[in-house]
Amino acid sequence: MKIAPSMLSADFNRLAEDIRIVEEGGADYLHLDLMDGQFVPNISYGPMIYAGLRSQSQLVFDCHMMVTEPERYFEMVVKAGADIITIHVESTLHIHSAIQKIKELGCKAGLAVNPGTSVDTMIPLLDMIDLALVMSVNPGFGGQKFIHSSLDKIKQLADWRQTNSSYHYEIEVDGGVNEETGQLCLEAGADVLVAGSYIFKQADRKAAIASLRGK
Repeated sequence: MKIAPSMLSADFNRLAEDIRIVEEGGADYLHLDLMDGQFVPNISYGPMIYAGLRSQSQLVFDCHMMVTEPERYFEMVVKAGADIITIHVESTLHIHSAIQKIKELGCKAGLAVNPGTSVDTMIPLLDMIDLALVMSVNPGFGGQKFIHSSLDKIKQLADWRQTNSSYHYEIEVDGGVNEETGQLCLEAGADVLVAGSYIFKQADRKAAIASLRGK
């Protein structure tokens, strides 16, 4: 199980310190959200912040683009240090070419679905992607409750991967993840847990990360 602290829940006045703490605490990825106020009803930091954080960490930069027409920002995000770029099925009319573009730029490609979208929409692209992200809350804001129907999506993605040798994606879950829901996700077949509030609201972030792994 890999843990990806969501920097959206970190203290923006001390991002470098928070990154150091979760890195020393055993995090595997840093989950970085890009939001435009259109695809989701919120905005966040952009590629300039990514670039500043890149020198602070050796962790995988897991960049989640919750924006309309994400293709417009790919080159900026890559230059800022992204390792994985994840886009939403719902975010562009040209999802196949967008995934191709991410790969051409040298990044791993992820594909996300919102709670109201079936994972069946991902099927035409599953052999192209490196990460399948199940949103277990409606995207845009942290601190929401886990939507339990997301577990069925995780199980479906895990079953498809097990029965198709051309699929190599990791299954990531984002939203409402804590010690209890994280264990449910693990049992359903998840590989990566994104957690923001659960980690950054704890005095002992290392213990919070360990608890997500069931330790």
